[in-house]
Amino acid sequence: MNDKNNPAQSPDTGHVWDGNLRELTNQPPRWWMITLYLSGIFMVVYFILYPSIPLVNDSTEGVLGWTQMKRMQESVEKIQAIRAPYENKIKDLSAAAILADQDLSTYTVRSAKVLFGDRCSPCHGGGGAGNPGYPVLADDNWLYGGSIETIQQSISNGRAGMMPAFGAMMNEQQLSDLAQHVLAMAKGEEHAPGKELFTSMGCGGCHGAQGEGMQMMGAPNLTDAIWRFVPANEESVKYTIAHGVNASGVEQTRQARMPSFQDQLSETDIKKLAVYVYKLGGGQ
Repeated sequence: MNDKNNPAQSPDTGHVWDGNLRELTNQPPRWWMITLYLSGIFMVVYFILYPSIPLVNDSTEGVLGWTQMKRMQESVEKIQAIRAPYENKIKDLSAAAILADQDLSTYTVRSAKVLFGDRCSPCHGGGGAGNPGYPVLADDNWLYGGSIETIQQSISNGRAGMMPAFGAMMNEQQLSDLAQHVLAMAKGEEHAPGKELFTSMGCGGCHGAQGEGMQMMGAPNLTDAIWRFVPANEESVKYTIAHGVNASGVEQTRQARMPSFQDQLSETDIKKLAVYVYKLGGGQ
């Protein structure tokens, strides 16, 4: 309502509610009307300049020819122009050479962060923190070794280590004794009956005589208290011993396979990921 008009003297429509509530016919404030007209003018100008009116299969293009897709493409081209010198270097260098160039390795780590999030973090966790049943990549403990070449090979070819199932060869007491010895080794101790089984069942052939592991076979170190399959208790260790890991023909075997990415990623992307993972765990 216009503030200059007295409500008691203003014209109305003749409708009255509750004895004194009337519907007035005052003109809107001038500033409000000016805003309304300007909004209408703005709408017309916008419809002329930009794509606005939907058609059957498209829309009006506008005299400026602006679209969100064009703007996005321009942004992508600017980013690619900035990244091009680094990308060209990465394409021609080995992963080891990339690591040796501090500026280039810094760029590679930042560039590979999204790639790692899309391809690796669903299994290995954000930042390589690991998930149950999947190795942590943010430490210096490696199943197959942490050299940049080995990491690149793992990403490219995948990994599928194997531990045989011993459930059919051992009774419940033997499984329990061996599991207790494995748990004891992680504390720097031993369980005598289990230690004998560790030797007689040939466990040292893969895990080493002292349980220190063999990277060339992907056999984990049993003395470092780092467990791939959790919880780290007797029942879990017994299960692994009884059913093995990726054991052929054993339905209940532990599944632990890393897929090959050589058909999914470019050689450049694989090198980027190798550098990123190496930086996460420090390599060795």
